[in-house]
Amino acid sequence: MDNVSQITMLTLSGLNGTANYRFILFGLTVLCYCVILLVNMTIIVAVIVDKSLHEPMYIFLCNLCINGLYGTAGFYPKFLIDLLSPIQVISHAGCLLQGFVLHSSACADFSLLALMAYDRYVAICRPLMYHSVMTKQRICVLVFVAWLLPVFLMFLSTVTSTSRLCGSNIPKIYCVNWLVNALTCSDTIAKNIIPYFNYTFYLGHAGFVVWTYIYMMKTCLKSKETMARFMQTCIPHVLSVTVFTVTVLLELLYMRFGSKDLSQHAQNFIAIEFLLFPPIFNPLIYGFKLAQIRKNIRLYSLQNCNDH
Repeated sequence: MDNVSQITMLTLSGLNGTANYRFILFGLTVLCYCVILLVNMTIIVAVIVDKSLHEPMYIFLCNLCINGLYGTAGFYPKFLIDLLSPIQVISHAGCLLQGFVLHSSACADFSLLALMAYDRYVAICRPLMYHSVMTKQRICVLVFVAWLLPVFLMFLSTVTSTSRLCGSNIPKIYCVNWLVNALTCSDTIAKNIIPYFNYTFYLGHAGFVVWTYIYMMKTCLKSKETMARFMQTCIPHVLSVTVFTVTVLLELLYMRFGSKDLSQHAQNFIAIEFLLFPPIFNPLIYGFKLAQIRKNIRLYSLQNCNDH
């Protein structure tokens, strides 16, 4: 057991068998990461600079884009280094940190998407109460809680993964708390209960989002005006929720119940989906669909062209 306690470096074996085209993967990954940075920063800057966008829906969207940058920063820089390295290793502490960032980012996405659903619910189903309910003070509290809860819950989950290790191989391209827990020598109740509590808690978020949209659709069917408002402001959110939920569920379900007979390339694609599609898709769909954001981005682009 003395030797076991000395394990401080872990191996990420998800890139095994990709040596022949790692430079191609490196180029594609750099391109994807640059696109993620560009589209998210564009929305963030547009919302911050333009005071007319300082409304609840756009504030929540801005935080969603910030969270997209936070989550992808926990994966892409390390992944790019691994693509150029002969061996893919990470320290135990670094693995816990990466797992914490990726998990807390995914949970924060659920929290922020739930807030956006609540905002649309009040705007469409309780329009006369909207400004009294969605005050600046309440928005600040909601955003703070949406960030604090995932960080706190994932901190508890990460603490349970700090036990002594009896193995060093993680069969993925990034660290996941569940796989790190599988390498620990001891099995504790907290190690099993906390992750399941987190899954149940955020499954409740998904249920809340589904309920709000079912209720909103029933309400909107009574009026053409409210249906038009629903189609304009809610469709981007429905698409964002769908893309994020599907990509996260695919990863979680495959990690827990998937067959190991699937090729490593397919496993890597499933693993990276929630770090690729939502961070690119969310800013683009909102930028194209919401007229106010699209208008401001166009104006900034024209001003920059005129300046040059």
